Amino acid sequence: QVQLVESGGGLVQAGGSLRLSCAASGSIFSINYMNWYRQAPGKQRELVATITRGGSTTYTDSVKGRFTISRSNAKNTLYLQMNSLKPEDTAVYYCNARNDWGQGTQVTVSS
Repeated sequence: QVQLVESGGGLVQAGGSLRLSCAASGSIFSINYMNWYRQAPGKQRELVATITRGGSTTYTDSVKGRFTISRSNAKNTLYLQMNSLKPEDTAVYYCNARNDWGQGTQVTVSS
């Protein structure tokens, strides 16, 4: 079990970029799947991106080509680089590993 703390959210104009970070309290080396989820107001939480221990990545269709998930096992940190942001990307973003969740970080994209 690890504690996860997200950071990097904020308010940005459409077309802008943000980089989210998720710092883990312990080693993530042995964690196979690490994920970013998001939840917009009135909507269900959705899986945005996944990265495996080996570096394989998958994305939901709406963010493909704009978002990049990465991890640093040395720093015990998960990242989400978000480019070409759209108003529909507005949500609280959560990192997840196994059964552990961070508290979330708000991303707001203005039009």
